[in-house]
Amino acid sequence: MAGGNAIRGSRVGAGPLGESERGEIAPRFWVSYWCANGHETRPSFSSEADIEAPETWDCPRCGFPAGQDRENPPTPLRNEPYKTHLAYVKERRSDEDGVAILDEALAALRARRGV
Repeated sequence: MAGGNAIRGSRVGAGPLGESERGEIAPRFWVSYWCANGHETRPSFSSEADIEAPETWDCPRCGFPAGQDRENPPTPLRNEPYKTHLAYVKERRSDEDGVAILDEALAALRARRGV
């Protein structure tokens, strides 16, 4: 049996919903931005203050940067792939250096074992 609560989803003291109760909406202007994938985003900005729309905006669909020029959207940022510890070591050392370090470590290990 369902409860007979008529004001479910409302809060105590809440008045009727509507524009007259909440006040007037500030005047706004909309700017279109396009990303490299062709997605259009239209955020709104207040026109009361001396606010200028930013040159770029992040596309909410793909995350690429979006610009105001539909024909020439900004290029996506190039992500560097994740590097492992071994990849960083190989950047710093050559194969010959690696062989020399390995030989030195093996010689030290054999000396400790008495082999």
